[in-house]
Amino acid sequence: MKKKKEKSGKKSNAMELLVEHLSSWWEERKVHRQVKDRLFRFLFEKDKEALLQLYNALNGTDYRDATLLEVVTIRSAVYITMKNDIAFLLVGTISLYEHQSTWNPNMPVRFMIYLAEEYQKFIELAEESLYGTKQIQLPTPQCVVFYNGDKNMPEEQTLCLSDAFVNKTVKADVELRVRVININYGNNKTLLEQCSVLKEYAQFVEIARQYTASGADMQQALNAAIEYCIEHDILRNFLREYRAEVLGMLLREFDKKKYERSIRKEGIEEGREEGREEGIAIGIERGRAEGIRQQQEVIIKKLHSKGMSEEEIADLLEISAEQVKEVSQCHN
Repeated sequence: MKKKKEKSGKKSNAMELLVEHLSSWWEERKVHRQVKDRLFRFLFEKDKEALLQLYNALNGTDYRDATLLEVVTIRSAVYITMKNDIAFLLVGTISLYEHQSTWNPNMPVRFMIYLAEEYQKFIELAEESLYGTKQIQLPTPQCVVFYNGDKNMPEEQTLCLSDAFVNKTVKADVELRVRVININYGNNKTLLEQCSVLKEYAQFVEIARQYTASGADMQQALNAAIEYCIEHDILRNFLREYRAEVLGMLLREFDKKKYERSIRKEGIEEGREEGREEGIAIGIERGRAEGIRQQQEVIIKKLHSKGMSEEEIADLLEISAEQVKEVSQCHN
């Protein structure tokens, strides 16, 4: 009987260690997510003055009070892998900016989805009814893509939602136009001169490409590019303050598939190692839910008691939010 109690106690301790490991891993993962942000978005969201300068350069305006600018970016769009880079309100206009290093002709559709979410949020905040007799006032949209991929592209072009419509003989009642601006260094010189941060960003990306093209180790090459830019006053203060974050973003952007594979493999291996040590399977791999269901329920309950939301637990364990909700309700 005593042995059974000891065994039970070991299992309990193992479960506690497992939950602590998962909680700690979740916090680290949130940091990784920040590091895996896009450099373009990270740069301009950190500097509202630069974002205002970019707006002025695009629109020929001269607004100088950055406090008038309100960032309203929605992080989780209808499709979880589709997230707008930057959205902000200024003087009755909602600007949606997207950075692209690969050519994507579907940007008008994506912007339509982003804009629908932004307008829905705006209407909710305004507390006005769509079914009322009063017309709801909406900010005027501007949709812009900043392209800096390696494909040879014109300095500027316009993509239209109607380009995707199947029946060209019928006049469409809906349209959405997207400006695509080539910001590779050497293009759109007037625009880059009017927005110093955009110009330095373009320079930085070009220099990083040159260093990585040498065939040297990716991380060493990017570190050397960062050093060069700091020494030559290209995004100097930004790179000094956020060097680690910038390096993480560049590793992802320049070798995205390899970087994501390494991060995922690292997380899975950590889970497997913990499972071997404690004799418990961790529910972070798909396809193993049935064999570890009981342990998973205990983990869900304990993580929930630590204040994690159902969505966070679902994301962590790579299961559906409905599964987490069902377990949570059973234990309430």
